[in-house]
Amino acid sequence: MGNNKMINLSKQFIISAFVMCFSGMANAQSPNAFGIPTEKVANPAANIIAAPGSRGQGWLGQGRSEVIARHGMVATSDPLAAQAGLEILRAGGNAIDAAVAAAAVLDVTSQNDTGIAGDLFALVWSAQDKKLYALNSAGWAPAGWTPEYFKQELGVERVPGTGVNAATVPGAISGYDALLNRFGTMGFRQTFARAVQLAEEGWGQAERRHRDLASVKDKLNDDVDSRAVFLNDGEVPALYSIIRNPDLADALRLIQKQGRDAFYKGAIADAIVAKMQADGGVMTHEDLAEFESEWIEPITTNYHGYDIFQLPPPGQGFAALEMLNILEVCAPVHSVNLSALGPSNPDYWHFMVEAKKLAYSDLQAYNGDPLFSDIPVDTLLSKSYAATLCDRIDMDVASEPSVTGGLNGGTIYLTTADRWGNMVSLIHSIFSVYGSGATIAPYGMMLHNRGVAFSLEEDHPNVVAPHKRPFHSIIAGFVMQNGEPLMTFGNMGGSVQPETHVQHMVNVIDNGMNIQMTTDAARFTHSQNNNVLTMEDSLYNLVGPALQARGHTLRSTDGSRVGGYQGILFTKDASMPEPVFNAQSIAEDHPVNGVYRAGSDHRKDGQAVGW
Repeated sequence: MGNNKMINLSKQFIISAFVMCFSGMANAQSPNAFGIPTEKVANPAANIIAAPGSRGQGWLGQGRSEVIARHGMVATSDPLAAQAGLEILRAGGNAIDAAVAAAAVLDVTSQNDTGIAGDLFALVWSAQDKKLYALNSAGWAPAGWTPEYFKQELGVERVPGTGVNAATVPGAISGYDALLNRFGTMGFRQTFARAVQLAEEGWGQAERRHRDLASVKDKLNDDVDSRAVFLNDGEVPALYSIIRNPDLADALRLIQKQGRDAFYKGAIADAIVAKMQADGGVMTHEDLAEFESEWIEPITTNYHGYDIFQLPPPGQGFAALEMLNILEVCAPVHSVNLSALGPSNPDYWHFMVEAKKLAYSDLQAYNGDPLFSDIPVDTLLSKSYAATLCDRIDMDVASEPSVTGGLNGGTIYLTTADRWGNMVSLIHSIFSVYGSGATIAPYGMMLHNRGVAFSLEEDHPNVVAPHKRPFHSIIAGFVMQNGEPLMTFGNMGGSVQPETHVQHMVNVIDNGMNIQMTTDAARFTHSQNNNVLTMEDSLYNLVGPALQARGHTLRSTDGSRVGGYQGILFTKDASMPEPVFNAQSIAEDHPVNGVYRAGSDHRKDGQAVGW
């Protein structure tokens, strides 16, 4: 009994001391409990030092599982956009309807990256036609744009990056219209409904968008309309605060009622031209009214038995395909096997980076609008041409790019798939963070600044000209095998896109990574301008010293420099019947004959969702 009494007293003493200790520390709790911002700490999570957790199966570094579903799938960089697309699929819409609905929500919540006054490109797999289609909805230059206009009238040596003289005609709404008219089952009324509601009622300001907004506060304050729409008395709205844009809701409602004409010939066109005239621009009603999107043929190469598709110029997709050709053709020349080396070997990364420099040199030398310039795409994408480049790679020494160039920018990429087998790979952008910085009143929309990508050199294939489309960084990817659709994928992030597309293809084809793992793995980006190789921190720590020894100038970075990926993989079940379409192009209402697997980048805000 005596011993038990002593034990109980000891327990009481320990408990009392523990309570007293914590009572004394009561004032030591975080001033930002639950991650709620304060005036002193705008982003509490950025100041916390903690070790990341790991999974219990598969690759332990993978951040989340793939999403697997049969009736349909949506993957975007914004959960609200992903849910909007899923709503459309569950209501009976197809992948094209869902893509427009998801993109329209991003036009509301993500004007740091995109908007209805931006441009878009898309690859569409039609299950009924069993064919891949490509849409170019990049807006053209105003009729008044010439090198002389910029050099003599504006007195500049390059196209501005801000203001109304940075903006070509916005192509996005024309692109939505083209998609819905050719392949959709719904119209603007249904596909824009969620976007209208969010613009009117408001949404919560997430961390990445809050950071982007803070980074361009001065640019937005320079434009009275941008200041009124995006800032509160000239200051950045607080993290997690509710953001509303009722003016943008009005614009979306006009498009719901009047279609694309509201934007290119109606009240919105009037507002765009009024802004141009007020701020010294030359875009006219005719520039807007005459613009049309263009259905084109996708370009392709085969990489280790898989057909990889991109959009042709003026997009930079051919650089991704050329880079894949170089990797495939030149690997045996240099006794390189990427699959055997794996992504922990310095040789693997050195070979990738050197191939990138070669492909991007051709991109900077040749890319432009094919309606104005002869772009030798067939030659650049031939395996025989890739073979001529192999001796320019030295596995022991880092090279200098033979042609420099390139601009940083942002965008959104999204992808959708439906129960009938249709798949969409779509990219949509206003280019720089908050585009031109010029907002169109009274419609709350930011003008893009794609014009900055034009050259003013008279003999350059990308020289500015009336109704010409500029060099475009935004690209959408698609993979097929034996004539069957396999994967949609893309990676937002300006100039990083071709090199990241290739990294994803090497990840899934050579390394056998799953559709989520490819984005959770560390990536690199290389600047064609200053020849600096930048790697995410963990990759830099793993192979950085060995690459520096070969002459690479290296920097480490966080995930903000390597863009953001989304992807959907289709795995067919041969035992199940193909969808049957009637005369009205409507398919039977049953799950697709297989499963969709999807991944979404943890570096951005979004998710993959399915049902």
